[in-house]
Amino acid sequence: MSAEEEPEYQTPPTSDLLGLLLKNRRPTGAVNEVWPNLYVGDAATAQHISLLVGLGITHVVNAADGPQRIHTGPGFYKDTGIRYHGVEAPDRKDFDLSPFFTETADFIHAALERKGKVLVHCARGISRSATLALAFLMIREGLTLVEAVEAVRRHRNILPNVGFLHQLRLLDSSLALQRKTTPQRQEAEKIKH
Repeated sequence: MSAEEEPEYQTPPTSDLLGLLLKNRRPTGAVNEVWPNLYVGDAATAQHISLLVGLGITHVVNAADGPQRIHTGPGFYKDTGIRYHGVEAPDRKDFDLSPFFTETADFIHAALERKGKVLVHCARGISRSATLALAFLMIREGLTLVEAVEAVRRHRNILPNVGFLHQLRLLDSSLALQRKTTPQRQEAEKIKH
């Protein structure tokens, strides 16, 4: 390998990700800004309208939506102008959260593009909401899973459950493959024309 070549990125095993998530843990608050204008928080934060207004939150993603979980919904925020996106997800390792990755990333991205501020929350702001925030950073900001974890961990302790970590690893591998093949496709298109 020449000095100019970068080693090929490999999605780390779950054990390495857990090590990264668990090292240097320190107390974090109920809500933290983990990326410019992107906040991860708990249920109490999501239900505290004056706090949300004070933070300038314009959009809420509830990763624990539904009557059996944190039942806020668009009606809860109707007099605030806050836009709502609900994901009905239990915090169980056997639940497939990945079908919600792209739609949630698109919702967050659209809000940030309009200079909004987004709160992504679940019950404790550690697993479901963190997983969706990480997926957004990977899908829309082009970060690897490790880069996304490091970015969020600078501001908040998170710990997606093992099933969600596995789903993020699959997303990471898929996005890494896309990044690798996109320049090759672009080069092939240039040659054709």
